[in-house]
Amino acid sequence: MAKLIYALNVSLDGYVDHDRFAPDPVLFRHFIEDIGGVAGVVYGGRMYGIMRYWDDEQPGWDEAEREYAAAWRSRPKWVVSRALTSVGPNATLVSGDVEAAVRKLKAELDGEIEIAGPGLAGALADLIDEYRLYLHPVVLGGGTPFFTGPRPRLRLTASERIGEDVIRLTYVPA
Repeated sequence: MAKLIYALNVSLDGYVDHDRFAPDPVLFRHFIEDIGGVAGVVYGGRMYGIMRYWDDEQPGWDEAEREYAAAWRSRPKWVVSRALTSVGPNATLVSGDVEAAVRKLKAELDGEIEIAGPGLAGALADLIDEYRLYLHPVVLGGGTPFFTGPRPRLRLTASERIGEDVIRLTYVPA
């Protein structure tokens, strides 16, 4: 049975915004290894739209970016969206009972399935086995919150410094 992991970069004040801060080389290497090791990723439509950047080779990519793209392309993806009618390579559009679909994925797969997108994670909070907050020393003052609704009490299970400025906090439901 797979574990459902919600993991995103987050500011000190609790917001996510891929345009406002980026990983340093050490954290980016961590993400390359992370994406290469997951059983797959469940995306909300907006987050999937952002991540589609990695589907096509971009001019000026360095070796690490090409490596991340190859790892990302190799992982199965499930996309939850009411707006999309099709998805890219190695991706499946999920419609209907999303919670049942994710429960089925957890039951059928081994390893870790990441969930990407604050709204989707909020909607499926009862299924999340672990939260990984990549805490950056940035204050955004607003935006999309990491947590989009009430959560069960959480228990800290690990903390790890990654690179110069980021701490990964790992929590499980208490």
